[in-house]
Amino acid sequence: MSASSVKNKLPVKWGFLDKEEGEKMTTLRTTVVVLLGASVLAASVQGASVPGASVPGASVLAASVQGASVPGASVLVASVLVASVPGASVPGASVPGASVLGRPLLYGPSTALQKTVEEFQCEVESSSKEVSILYQLFREGDRSKTLGFYTALSGEMANFPLFITASYEGYMVCVASVQNNTVIQPTVSERHHLRVVDPVNGAEVVVQSGSLEFYEGKPLSLRCNITKGNHVSYQWLVDGKPLPLSPLHNQTQELFLYSMVPQDSGEYTCVATNQLNFTKVYSSRSTAKVIKVKELVSEPDLLFLVLKERDGTYFALVTCQSLKGTPPITFSLYSRSEFISTETVDERFARFSIPVVLDLHMGFLQCQAENGDRVVYGQWTAMHVVSVGGAVTMHYDADVGENFSIVGLRFYCSVERGTFPQYRWFLNGTVLEGRGDFYWVENQPERSILLLSVGRSSAGTYHCDVSNSFDGTTVISSEERYIDKEVLNHLPTMVVAVVFGCFLFLVTLVTTCCFIGLLYLKRQCLVEKSTLDLKLGLEMHNIMVSDEDEGFLGRPCIMVAEDDNEDEEEYMEDEGVVRAARIIDSDQEEVESTDEWLQLQQELKKTLEDEIPEKSF
Repeated sequence: MSASSVKNKLPVKWGFLDKEEGEKMTTLRTTVVVLLGASVLAASVQGASVPGASVPGASVLAASVQGASVPGASVLVASVLVASVPGASVPGASVPGASVLGRPLLYGPSTALQKTVEEFQCEVESSSKEVSILYQLFREGDRSKTLGFYTALSGEMANFPLFITASYEGYMVCVASVQNNTVIQPTVSERHHLRVVDPVNGAEVVVQSGSLEFYEGKPLSLRCNITKGNHVSYQWLVDGKPLPLSPLHNQTQELFLYSMVPQDSGEYTCVATNQLNFTKVYSSRSTAKVIKVKELVSEPDLLFLVLKERDGTYFALVTCQSLKGTPPITFSLYSRSEFISTETVDERFARFSIPVVLDLHMGFLQCQAENGDRVVYGQWTAMHVVSVGGAVTMHYDADVGENFSIVGLRFYCSVERGTFPQYRWFLNGTVLEGRGDFYWVENQPERSILLLSVGRSSAGTYHCDVSNSFDGTTVISSEERYIDKEVLNHLPTMVVAVVFGCFLFLVTLVTTCCFIGLLYLKRQCLVEKSTLDLKLGLEMHNIMVSDEDEGFLGRPCIMVAEDDNEDEEEYMEDEGVVRAARIIDSDQEEVESTDEWLQLQQELKKTLEDEIPEKSF
């Protein structure tokens, strides 16, 4: 290989050798002689490097080389002569002091914005000798394409300014190797992750489920498309408010609502967001899509009103009405035997006119309503118009205020029969309509109610009239009733008499109970006293009998002198009295009822019966 060819292979900085080393190489004079089985001469080379020179069975001569090195040279069965070469070395040839390359450290941002320049650094800290190190930046797992390279001496940091593109996202590694040395193996840094952010833009809502207007019960599928951006999060808004999270609402880039209801109608918007860091956030908001969920029609109701023609005939104005449903709605009217008419309207009701005859049952009618895919039917209604007739009844309820005085009345007026009765209230012959200062009229299908505040202005005679609403020729009146505040609050004589009689009866009853109680207490006292007397007599009798028994059995008697006889008798009487008193005290505790009194009588009777035979004996 010639010197010119070596020169052409030397790169500048960002290559294999730096610029300074390249300039030195231009002044080198290299003469390489390879002799198989002979000698190798390298002379007049300043800073030359002949890597990989391996001459088996030969000799290598390096002379007059300043800073020349022959790394990796292996000389087998030969001699190596290094003469007049200041600083010459043969690395890799078992030369003492050779070093091992440490593991490089890779630094750089973890997040970068697309189409910006970011700088990464790589260094080897543990290299003990100044050598030229080549740093290369790769994506992990892909060594086919270099993201950047840099040459630096050991201890010097390598810089990689990179123009960030989306392909740089992922893990990258730094590979460090000693230039022009295949003995020292390259080392690889820890992997470093880079997240590349492309600012989001061009958000747009696309309706994937079809039309913007549809009937309730169907699903809605929306998608938020963007023209650019990555690492995007999505939020859905309805009428400017965030759509609440729900298991029924699957919202990511696509929004899917399983069963729509009319309340879900509104303007749907998506907001796409991504962020570089906590301070730099990018977002894009789409234009709103107006979603209208139509309401299915509900079961229709049938109402009819009877009117009178100028010629004296009558007809019914039948109304088919639904409380729910998005127009247009098609209403149809049927009888039991035939279809009558149909009409499509932009309202929730339709009217049909049919002739009627008073007091004649004309069969049954039914309404049908339809919108969208739904058809519903109403209830069958009898077409039977009856004129007012029979008795008109009027009654009232009172409202009681403070001091139990009547402050208000509720009058009720009803007629015995009639399909469309019309009620009118009168006070002293004047019609009361709607709402006044002291009254309020409320008409209902089956009766009319007059709410009245009792006072001076409301005093007078009241009655009500009833007639057909479609024909005022037949009028039936109720009985009249006079209303006055003083009369209403005046108690009738019968009420006063009843109250006084009840009070007198109560007093008499209490007095009788007290008298009976006194008699009962007196009787109890007499019974107790008789019981005590009887028991005292019984005990005295027992004492006398016991004394007689002792004399009869011949017990010794203590005779006393006549002077002392009276005192002894008095003493004996005193002892009997004491015993009787003790018996009375004990008897007062034992005798508690009339039953004991009877028991004592039986015992006394039995005792007397037993004593009579003994005395006769």
